[in-house]
Amino acid sequence: MSSLAATLQNIFDEPGCAKNGSKSEAERKNGCTKQLQPGSAAGGCAFDGAKIALQPFTDVAHLVHGPIACEGNSWDNRGAASSGANLWRTAFTTDLSETDIVFGGEKRLCKAIKEIIEKCDPPAIFVYQTCIPAMIGDDINAVCKAASQRFAKPVIPINSPGFVGSKNLGNKLAGEALLEYVIGTQEPDYTTPYDINLIGEYNLSGELWQVKPLLDELGIRILSCISGDGKYREVASSHRARAAMLVCSKSMINVARKMEQRYRIPFFEGSFYGIQDSSESLRQLARLLVERGAPTDLLGRTEAVIAREEAWAWAAIEPYKSRFEGKKALLITGGVKSWSVVAALQEAGLELVGTSVKKSTRKDKERIKELMGQDAHMIEDMTPREMYKMLKDAKADIMLSGGKSQFVALKAVMPWLDINQERCHAYMGYVGMVKLVEEIDKSLSSPMWEQLRRPAPWEALAKAMKQMQSPISAIARNSTLAETERRATKICVCNTVDLGTIEDAIYAHGLKSVAAVREHTNAVGGCCQRHIEDILVSEPSALRQAAE
Repeated sequence: MSSLAATLQNIFDEPGCAKNGSKSEAERKNGCTKQLQPGSAAGGCAFDGAKIALQPFTDVAHLVHGPIACEGNSWDNRGAASSGANLWRTAFTTDLSETDIVFGGEKRLCKAIKEIIEKCDPPAIFVYQTCIPAMIGDDINAVCKAASQRFAKPVIPINSPGFVGSKNLGNKLAGEALLEYVIGTQEPDYTTPYDINLIGEYNLSGELWQVKPLLDELGIRILSCISGDGKYREVASSHRARAAMLVCSKSMINVARKMEQRYRIPFFEGSFYGIQDSSESLRQLARLLVERGAPTDLLGRTEAVIAREEAWAWAAIEPYKSRFEGKKALLITGGVKSWSVVAALQEAGLELVGTSVKKSTRKDKERIKELMGQDAHMIEDMTPREMYKMLKDAKADIMLSGGKSQFVALKAVMPWLDINQERCHAYMGYVGMVKLVEEIDKSLSSPMWEQLRRPAPWEALAKAMKQMQSPISAIARNSTLAETERRATKICVCNTVDLGTIEDAIYAHGLKSVAAVREHTNAVGGCCQRHIEDILVSEPSALRQAAE
């Protein structure tokens, strides 16, 4: 565990992290994660984070060294897509038993590696360390090194037992493994002045493919994507890129910074969510490539593509702006989406009532304030009860979040749209922006919500039964009794005029004055005047309605 402890210490001292940058050296050594409490790994442990970060490498065999439940709970937990190999969709695990825990699981791990190579022959195997083998002392580093020499195949140890920290820490542990064992170990077949790396991009629902055609048109080649639709050889040769774009700083800032330090690959943090952010990211890529030696005409060609795509996207979403007028959205996500999706929603004409920043960096929060103003409602941690109240009080017309929060919105009978990794639609780039607007409109305008908000049949029946038990309803059930009651109700102390006679005369002849009432009834006494005036300006009595 000494090597793991050293890796953790190195990650905690990451100068590229905005939060760490503001700390003293002693504070950085203490780490930047809170002490875990029982149940806190429900949102994802370190192993889960490492598997999320690396599983989108499509031609690699991902072997989980631990009980089968670890692989079962982490398999296919992201909607990443592949344009080629699908080996990554196969679940490999050593399935440790009680016997292995007592006697050690290293031999079982060796056997699993041998079986994978014989049956699948992948270009590499990633071996993930989980809690139990880490606690019993299995040395996966030594096993992977021996297997690499024996089979002449890269077998990469990913030291990320769940107990060391959160999912975010696991993302960085995965990045450290790539830096130590993979990046720089192979050379690309050829290089160009337009080669880039995309770091922290996972090709969820194939959204990378909505941006790649634009890069292809500009001649910009994605040398490596870490890790969406990525290949082992591509990431191994990614050190030859000319520039890099960091899509999610929360997950792999350490990879981007160390590649800049070791291989002099400049990077910037950008986003392809929303029209303006997509344009700015393309400009930044072009600028960095030109600075690294690409022809200067790249800048002009980039502006031409941006102008064309922006004109198309703005025209496509224009019809929806009038439909979104006055509509408010609540965004429950984190990381780069906490600010990048805000920009996209504002471009669509929606008002943001709040955005969550639980997994966001200080720089993310600064960007949110730039977009939403200094008084932006940034939610550190909102309980389901608070979400429900905000939606129920109609402070938001739609909630965009991950799958965990969808049931809160459904209980509040409010529209909801999946914006996290489980989503079925791609929202990246100009095409993705239009798709996002279309899906929001579908959710907001669905007739389902109006139907769901109506009282259920059994609720309407219960209300009717309650009304039937009231005194007025009891009278209404017997028209004879109702009429008798009207005739017995005297309106004045003289007791010569009853309510029924007055009401019938008023509504039969359309009478508007006391004098007219006196002409049609026997209410001739002066003492009746005030009571008749009251009847003239009032609604029909409950007794009359019941009689009718």
